[in-house]
Amino acid sequence: MYPADCKYTKDHEWIKVTGATARVGITDYAQKQLGDVVYLDVPQVGRTLRVGESFGTVESVKAVSELYSPVAGEVTAVNTALTEKPESVNSDPHGSWMIEIRLSAAADLDALLNAVDYSALVT
Repeated sequence: MYPADCKYTKDHEWIKVTGATARVGITDYAQKQLGDVVYLDVPQVGRTLRVGESFGTVESVKAVSELYSPVAGEVTAVNTALTEKPESVNSDPHGSWMIEIRLSAAADLDALLNAVDYSALVT
């Protein structure tokens, strides 16, 4: 259920690394807990994030939840298609990235969960 090529946070974000950059989104578990996603607030390109820093919010019909950066780095892209159609998170949570980050330190990834450990966390 959770892609093996991603890493996960205990706050229910996923991160998929490609070279020096990584895409970040929320997990299937998170979108199920939220319900129908209606709004997404993400940072501007160029913002520098620290590990665990809030980078935006996701709003559903049930609640508003903070989004936390799993790694430190600079935001290099924002998924504008997702900000225009946030409900895509519900139908394809692991394909619906929110931001792309240029990693400051690959070692940040060592503190994250693999798919097996994350699955155990949420079951």
